[in-house]
Amino acid sequence: MKYYHCTQYRSSIRVSHTQRKVLKSLGLGKLGNSKVLPACPSVLGMIHKVEHLVRMKIC
Repeated sequence: MKYYHCTQYRSSIRVSHTQRKVLKSLGLGKLGNSKVLPACPSVLGMIHKVEHLVRMKIC
């Protein structure tokens, strides 16, 4: 199974409330936080919604 290593590198101050909820559900929320997430369709959709705030690497 593929995994993505996501790190938040931009602040969520001037983003919409729904994008903040997506960051929270991904386990992020503060600058520099990282998570290893599975590459399932729901997670990929959430990452696509906040792709301007996170950096991804394939593990």
